[in-house]
Amino acid sequence: MVDRGATPAVPPDDWPARPELTLALNRIGAFDWDLGSGRLHLDPSALEILQVPPGTFGGRVRDLAGVVPRADAARLDALVARALKDGSQSYGAYYRVRAQDGTLRWTYAHGHIRRDEHGRPCRIIGIVRDATEELGHLTRPREAEEERRRQTTVVETTTAALAHARTVQEVIDFFKDPQAVLHLGSDLLVLGLIESGRIHLVAEGPSDHFIPGTRYTRIDDNFPMSEVIRTLTPRFIESREEFAACYPWLWERIAGIGISSAAYLPLIAQARPIGALGLLYRDRRGFTQQERNVYIALGSSLAQSIARAMLYDQEHDLAEGLQQAMLPRRIPRIPGAQIAVRYRAARMGRDIGGDWYDVIPLPGGRVGAVIGDVQGHDTHAAAVMGQLRIVLRAYASEGHAPATVMARASTFLHELDTDRFATCAYAEADLSTGVVQLVRAGHIDPLLRHNDGSCRRLPVTGGLPLGLSAEFGRLEYPVTTVELDPGETLLLFTDGLVEQPGADLDDGMHLLADIVREGPVELHLLADRLCDVVEERVGEDDMAVLLLRRHGAATRSFGRLQQHIAPADPEALHAARHMIRAAVRAWGARERSDEIELVADELVTNALLHTDGAAVVTVRMLSGTERRVRVEVEDKSSALPRRRQPGESGVSGRGLLLVDRLADVWGVDARGNGKSVWSEFVVPDRREVHESEAEPG
Repeated sequence: MVDRGATPAVPPDDWPARPELTLALNRIGAFDWDLGSGRLHLDPSALEILQVPPGTFGGRVRDLAGVVPRADAARLDALVARALKDGSQSYGAYYRVRAQDGTLRWTYAHGHIRRDEHGRPCRIIGIVRDATEELGHLTRPREAEEERRRQTTVVETTTAALAHARTVQEVIDFFKDPQAVLHLGSDLLVLGLIESGRIHLVAEGPSDHFIPGTRYTRIDDNFPMSEVIRTLTPRFIESREEFAACYPWLWERIAGIGISSAAYLPLIAQARPIGALGLLYRDRRGFTQQERNVYIALGSSLAQSIARAMLYDQEHDLAEGLQQAMLPRRIPRIPGAQIAVRYRAARMGRDIGGDWYDVIPLPGGRVGAVIGDVQGHDTHAAAVMGQLRIVLRAYASEGHAPATVMARASTFLHELDTDRFATCAYAEADLSTGVVQLVRAGHIDPLLRHNDGSCRRLPVTGGLPLGLSAEFGRLEYPVTTVELDPGETLLLFTDGLVEQPGADLDDGMHLLADIVREGPVELHLLADRLCDVVEERVGEDDMAVLLLRRHGAATRSFGRLQQHIAPADPEALHAARHMIRAAVRAWGARERSDEIELVADELVTNALLHTDGAAVVTVRMLSGTERRVRVEVEDKSSALPRRRQPGESGVSGRGLLLVDRLADVWGVDARGNGKSVWSEFVVPDRREVHESEAEPG
């Protein structure tokens, strides 16, 4: 009960309380931010509420870096910027600040925006107050849920980003990207991989924070990355003091960066360490048990990604090494021709493929050029390619006709214990005459570049791919014959040069013809240009290319051509006839070509009928006082031919009579392992022919 008659109490001397006291007692501070100069004033209460240590604030907003978590700072900056832009007079926001012990406390800030006479913001005057008790019981569950969601997002985002990394370099590139620290939620990161017993720092971010002397370190060094690799357990450094005490050398070099805590994670795959990842933070102290569990899961996921990439690199290196070993180590020098070859692996795709090329020197100034592609993109395709290349080279070197070479290679692949087939194109070029015999097994047509730079597609009649033709009993490979003039270039290539997903093959061929037409004249520069075309686009197939150019200074007067003819090989017999016909015409003996061809045919037929083995026919031009074409047929039989007088109705015996009648001279030479039946034909000099053709009448 109040005594109304009592003398009123005397108010305190400081009554009413001054605003400074009122604000301090209620944990409210004041700030004044001059937008023009950027200066920021915080009174002592504001500095205490914001957990800014005495003497560390320099009057700039950047001095508060690390006090407010980045997510809250970004949200607060966006709110203030919007208020300044939309003409608002004030704003208010809740955000968190990090205390010295690493805990987060809620803070509320309210600012009044002053503007000049033009309406431009020039100053913000406001207050900050502690809101931890006010919001703690309301936001703690939500805050915990948001943190769990953020941590889960870090793992999911990082795992998804690395899911497409197939090689170790692609993994390294991910960590070198400035966005990596955002994916991982850290301020800095370092990634080290074990190489030859040392730790190689392969990525750091941002790159301007690289510390000299840490590119290569030993596993027994006193570094946190070395420690986690030795112990196979993560290392959580929760304060600056702990960092400085445990790793003094490293701390001296990163103290200026503002690091307050770090998490170092061992990367373990198949129970062995392959490296370590360090995540460094500026604005946090301490790690909860839930955060530690998330980091351990993140390290395990990263280790699996890197181990998968390492395995891919190993398999790729094995396949690439296998293919390089299967391809020719060098291209032989071929008199009368210039040759350039190139191979490029796909920029996309699982592995190395079965593309190959080969150049085969043949007797008589001839050369065989091969391009092919075994089905598949793996080590098995490369292995099959190597076997097929060697077999095809052997058949060609034995002297078989191009069609026979292709048929026998198909039979070999069919009998090989594999389910692969192969496409192939084989060209046998006679550099003396320029005659090129082409066969194709399901492969792309070659191109021919003329001396004027024009380029056209050579339509080559083809057969089934190697392996399939033998399986279906269709071993016929038609021969297409073209003439390669001096200076002209034959282009053989695999489909990786012209095919792209979703594009028409004919369009690719037209584009390639345009590139060749506009490309450099020098053969090796042209080959490099074709490789550049492949590297400029993303494809899923390898590419091999072989360019064969006939020199202008080909020796025609003293050429020597040779053809191996096996028993029961009509294609080889046909090829020999074509060779002789083309040779004698190229040497200026057109008027005697029918006689020479007929005599050669008789000698070859005798060899095949009366011996058990193959025959080798050779045609060449002899130099001397008169020009002579010499035809030789060799066989393995020592029995000499006998010239007999046939009966009136007989057929046998007429062959040598025909040879004797048509050839200017013929004979038999005994060889140690057989014999050679030869015949010679005198042909007029080219100048004599031209002069006689020029005489009137």
